[in-house]
Amino acid sequence: MKKRKVYIEALYTYNAQLKKEWKEAAPKRIGRERIEVFMTIITLDDLSKAIANRVGIDIEEARRDAGFVMDIFGFDDRVIDNVLDPEDRQLFYILEEEGMLTTEREETTLYDGREWRTHYWRLKKDTIARYAKERVPEHGTLIDKRQPKNVSDDDIYNTIDDDLWVTTRKIG
Repeated sequence: MKKRKVYIEALYTYNAQLKKEWKEAAPKRIGRERIEVFMTIITLDDLSKAIANRVGIDIEEARRDAGFVMDIFGFDDRVIDNVLDPEDRQLFYILEEEGMLTTEREETTLYDGREWRTHYWRLKKDTIARYAKERVPEHGTLIDKRQPKNVSDDDIYNTIDDDLWVTTRKIG
């Protein structure tokens, strides 16, 4: 996991997750308005590798998807859901399913008494960093790709690996 020195010029209101990350980063005050803190930074390369490893796509396609995600997030860890088109949101759902993104929501009471909900997407930086480092084997198939395409009905069961066969025994 990469930690880089970040200088924050002004503080703003953090939600609970940011407060936790902030405390773990052990900030050090430098002067009156400047704070030095080490925080996890996710690069385009990190996210590309994580997507390729977990989703099972080639690195070029993963880099395109990672570039899109990084463009949406910019330098933030959190982005409002309203910036996404329905087609673009599908990629975010896939990444959420793989554990690289999570959703949050905030509720605010408006002046007229109605509740207003704002939905956000958050990068799970530690998970992305871990997925970028691990090598996940390609998603396996039941039939070996090297097997001939024209397999007779009698030989179809011979193409399945022995470790994929499961037997059950009636206990009774």
